Amino acid sequence: MKQKAIFYHAGCPVCVSAEHMVADAIDAGRFDVEVVHLGEDKGRVGEAEAVGVRSVPALVIDGQPYHINFGASIDALK
Repeated sequence: MKQKAIFYHAGCPVCVSAEHMVADAIDAGRFDVEVVHLGEDKGRVGEAEAVGVRSVPALVIDGQPYHINFGASIDALK
């Protein structure tokens, strides 16, 4: 069974660059990767916050957030 990975971002240049470098590099044979643009899907900001996302871009694997770079604070997306 594949592990779930969620890549949260806000669409800024830092986020888009990270999406291309990180989310696209993840082994699709091991992970089911979902990309969530929080700038367009504000209804999922609370979900991201609940698993510990404090800034985007961030990758969440098995409920553990990994902050890749600082593009935007999660508070700025509310």
